[in-house]
Amino acid sequence: MDAVLDLLGVAIDDHPRLTLSVLIFLAAATLAFGVMAAIRVRSSVKRRVAGVGSAPVESRSLRHAGRNAAKQLIDYTTRHYSGESRDERRALRRRLVQAGFLDPHGVAMFFLARVVAAVGFAIAAFGAMTFVDPDGGSTFWLGVLFGGMFGYLAPGFYLNRRIAVRQVEHRAGFPDFMDLLVVCAEAGLSMEAALDRVGRELSVSYPSLAANIYMTILELRAGRTLSEALENLGDRLGLKEARSFATLLQQSEELGASLTDALRVYSDDMRHQRLSRAEEKAYSLPAKLSVPLTLCVFPVVVLVIMLPVYVRFKFAQ
Repeated sequence: MDAVLDLLGVAIDDHPRLTLSVLIFLAAATLAFGVMAAIRVRSSVKRRVAGVGSAPVESRSLRHAGRNAAKQLIDYTTRHYSGESRDERRALRRRLVQAGFLDPHGVAMFFLARVVAAVGFAIAAFGAMTFVDPDGGSTFWLGVLFGGMFGYLAPGFYLNRRIAVRQVEHRAGFPDFMDLLVVCAEAGLSMEAALDRVGRELSVSYPSLAANIYMTILELRAGRTLSEALENLGDRLGLKEARSFATLLQQSEELGASLTDALRVYSDDMRHQRLSRAEEKAYSLPAKLSVPLTLCVFPVVVLVIMLPVYVRFKFAQ
């Protein structure tokens, strides 16, 4: 080793330029080989990553496993616990559609929501009753039972409330729908084109009604007859007016009557019905106000009137 160092020292002393050139060449070669090795390793890693990315990684992920488990649970609930009879399932399915839940597994999801809500409210009631009745008496278990029953009935209450809200919107927008449909029919548009135009006009003021009209247009484009599509529209809206409208068009088509005249007469009837509902609400307002007036306003008025008399009588003595 000492001999090599002595030889290197002599070479540096005798040929400094040559030695510097050799060292620079070795450094450049080492750097070049290092860069090439890094590029080669990186390309190999990219190929491996591409191969792994093309493989079905989702089948091994927790998310995919959760989806499969949820799907199996929904299918099992659909087969076994989605109603005692087919008529009940059909009625529940109609109510879900009227509420805006169009998923084909909506019935099973509704029953699962009932079970989950019942268990969740029962657990919440159990935790709350530990503070109210720490001894665990009859009141404790009665509160837990009440919480479970409320959780079981809560999805039904929510469904009824959602149906009622949507029906109010549909009932308020149906006369406008009929008026616009009469205008389009008088302009010479076909029924499908008229429904398309009216649906786009009502999309801002009545979005739910416009969405149901658009589904009717899709059914017509899929090959269903006008009568079937309008009957399905009436079922989705949950209005007697919509079902009567479908029957009206079917009878007009069978009897060969003028469709425009039938729509005009029915539109006038819808307008009169809306006015009648407004008058009914106005006439029922005094009767509805009597209860809050009796419970809230009259006691205060009596107190304000009688308090000075009582004070004078008290101090007069």
